[in-house]
Amino acid sequence: MSEIGTIGFIGAGTMATTIARGLLEAGVCTPEALVASEPRAPRRAEVAEALGIRVVPSNAEVAREADVLVLATKPQVFGRLLSELTDEVKPETLVISIAAGVTTAAIEARLPPGTRVIRTMPNTPAQVRQGATAVAPGTHATEADVALAQTLFESVGIVEVLDESLLDAVTGLSGSGPAFIFVIIEALADAGVKVGLHRKTAQALAAQTVLGSAQLLIETGEHPGRLKDMVCSPGGTTISGLHTLEAGGLRTTLIDAVDAAARRSAELGALTSKSLGDE
Repeated sequence: MSEIGTIGFIGAGTMATTIARGLLEAGVCTPEALVASEPRAPRRAEVAEALGIRVVPSNAEVAREADVLVLATKPQVFGRLLSELTDEVKPETLVISIAAGVTTAAIEARLPPGTRVIRTMPNTPAQVRQGATAVAPGTHATEADVALAQTLFESVGIVEVLDESLLDAVTGLSGSGPAFIFVIIEALADAGVKVGLHRKTAQALAAQTVLGSAQLLIETGEHPGRLKDMVCSPGGTTISGLHTLEAGGLRTTLIDAVDAAARRSAELGALTSKSLGDE
């Protein structure tokens, strides 16, 4: 960890603490290498006790110490936040943002010239170290910076390095996707109850079926259509169920949901950029 130095988090919310916990559990760093800012005293005490890291009330203090600075606050406060940090960020500090819709250009424009910035889009399964994170380098970020960001976020799941123009698509798919999957699991559990299963049993079976199917796809590398065909016997139960799914437009509905989420992400990003003066 010595080559990375101190990792500072601006904000100690769910995603910041999720990443910090992942780094600790993966052995990427020790608690002494992490510091976070949090304005609320009860939350500071809670995070410090849970993770064993230092949590302070001052954003500026974290920025002054950090060799890698993770911006983990809501996009709505970025204008004020970046103004506050402008004179505090060290020239050699790598800045990583997890805020949706805030472009690297907007961040670079409000920090010292030449500041290396990386924008990321993690998702909530990172809480169980099964996340999917997209990483997009800014103008000044180096290959080494991207590799470092990959190391950090691989502690909570998989990482894909993409062009920043694709992050709205990522938001629509993997950012919003967990909510879509939760609805599918809930629907499968409801169906289990309808055909006679106890609610707890139905939910456990539904969740494990989704988890196991995803793991099978990942480990085999097979096309999902091929794996689907392997379950379908001629004239059997599965093909009958699939016929109903197709009649109900499941594929189209999911595609439309991702598309709608991606378009909304772009809209919100445009509004955020406008509020920051990055037009």
